[in-house]
Amino acid sequence: MLNPVSSLAESIADLFTDVLIIAAIVFVIVAGMLTYFAIRYRARPQMPDPEPSFGNRAIEQVWIGVPVLIIVGLLVLSVRDADIADPPTHGQPPDLIITGHQWWWDIRYPASGVETANEIHIPTGKKLLVQLEAADVIHDFWVPSIGRKMDAIPGQTNRMWISANKAGTYLGACAEYCGLQHAWMRLRVIAQPPPDFDVWLQGQGGAIAAPAGALANNGQQIFQARTCANCHSVQGTTAPPDVGPNLAHFATRDTIATGVLTNTPANLARWLKNPDAYKPGVLMPNLNLSDDELQALVAYLEGQP
Repeated sequence: MLNPVSSLAESIADLFTDVLIIAAIVFVIVAGMLTYFAIRYRARPQMPDPEPSFGNRAIEQVWIGVPVLIIVGLLVLSVRDADIADPPTHGQPPDLIITGHQWWWDIRYPASGVETANEIHIPTGKKLLVQLEAADVIHDFWVPSIGRKMDAIPGQTNRMWISANKAGTYLGACAEYCGLQHAWMRLRVIAQPPPDFDVWLQGQGGAIAAPAGALANNGQQIFQARTCANCHSVQGTTAPPDVGPNLAHFATRDTIATGVLTNTPANLARWLKNPDAYKPGVLMPNLNLSDDELQALVAYLEGQP
């Protein structure tokens, strides 16, 4: 949050700084007065009890008026930036549709038909309209460097803007407790210069090449014959969408299982062998794959550039 890369995130960071300064000033004043009165009016030997005071209109006006002014000031600071209060119009088609699942993110680019998972690629310098949805329970989309948090609620569509002024990888997470693996519902926003983003988008939309080699070809057959194809969609297979993450161009992703492991052949083999060992409660079952089946599936999935 303190490293903003968009105008919206800058507005939020500025508001945080302003509130922190105001709170620090109030703290210093209150703590100073408490210290002064504790010393100035401390009990002394043979000192009579102080006379009770039954009200002071001027003091009462001050301790009511000052907090009211502070609250009004915070209200003004909160709405001074149009980006924070600028609601996206529902008449505009979204640039991204992001759906929260237990415990992963589905990302779709409606204009191109590209679908991926957990890693969001965006072009720098462009304000994108995001449509947030949830497939099961309430989730919350939050990438602190990019901008605001917003809930994804089952049966309800929420919208927000995201943008990034400079290239980089910005980390985020679900910010609403959503079950056992809530802490591992991570996400990445990868901001790229527009030409690089266009290259990525075209690559993601392109056809998947046939498996290279007998091992990868065997992996594709195992993928379709075993339970994999009941949950995960890959171009060129008959798997249904929306159950598990889309695995098209899997090799281009940085992480596995929403950030639990980096995407390497060795880690993928570990994950496929026993998903619950790395993400307890995950919906992906242990298929009790043999070592040969593991090698074939890894060759197939990691061979999708």
